[in-house]
Amino acid sequence: MAGGVVEELVKRAGGCAVIDGGFATQLEALGADINDPLWSAACLITKPNLIKEVHLQYLEAGADVIISSSYQATIPGFLARGLLIEEAEELLRTSVHLALEARDEFWKSTLRKSKPVYNRALVAASVGSYGAYLADGSEYSGSYGDDITVEKLKDFHRRRLQVLASARPDLIAFEAIPNKMEAQALVELLEEEDIQAPSWICFSSVDGQHLCSGESFEDSLRIINASEKVAIVGVNCTPPQFVEGIIREFKKQTEKAIAVYPNSGEVWDGRAKRWLPVECFGRKSFDVMARRWQEAGASLIGGCCRTTPSTIRAVSKALKGRAGH
Repeated sequence: MAGGVVEELVKRAGGCAVIDGGFATQLEALGADINDPLWSAACLITKPNLIKEVHLQYLEAGADVIISSSYQATIPGFLARGLLIEEAEELLRTSVHLALEARDEFWKSTLRKSKPVYNRALVAASVGSYGAYLADGSEYSGSYGDDITVEKLKDFHRRRLQVLASARPDLIAFEAIPNKMEAQALVELLEEEDIQAPSWICFSSVDGQHLCSGESFEDSLRIINASEKVAIVGVNCTPPQFVEGIIREFKKQTEKAIAVYPNSGEVWDGRAKRWLPVECFGRKSFDVMARRWQEAGASLIGGCCRTTPSTIRAVSKALKGRAGH
């Protein structure tokens, strides 16, 4: 059963597993320059040691799931950088291997301690949307143009999915999916390629009521509910104030585990490529909201853009009553 490994992790975590936080934010904090169409994936070429360091920081903070740095890593993107296809595929595998190495090293050091306070984390291979590759803001609008079809989206994702799966991650994480057509393409692709690792599909939303495209959650969830390959559904890269309502809506429409890892609350301007300040929404701290999300029915909770290891440490402590040591 696809969800077995997920159910086991959630159970070991006490009913709610912790996902890691923002990757690019933390790479920048460590001195990486990610002003690049490849975003944090550029560091796979230039500074892989920093990527591993970020994974270790999130494990230290209490993450039960760490997500590879492949969100914006695509074969066409690497080819445009002048790499050969073999080099591009090796970088995709490297993104998973760095996360697996960090997990294994951290777990080994944890076992040496007399009172381990961590779970053995799972590694999720990140697959960003077609819009993330375009890097033109369409991942936030869900508008891919009239000539994009399900078949074209499958062709875009197919080789990357094959390569990432070959690196043997524990999970495949399809992230910030902005429209129903792409969800349909991914569900079909998982079947066609017979991917064995359980998957999650997380949508993005700008209003808390619909996908970024304006389409209803209900139609997309219907597609995902029919797939045995998808163990988890949820939202990421979404403003935190909408998350509780989304979870309650999803609980009515799916029996799959629900994952949420929203942004800090700052807003990304895809065209200007900068973060806009948090709007005033009577903001509660992220960890207080995380407890509400757990009560609403989420099984996996973490952070996306602009969240940090300190965010995840607070979430882990709030959900599990433990501090990351």
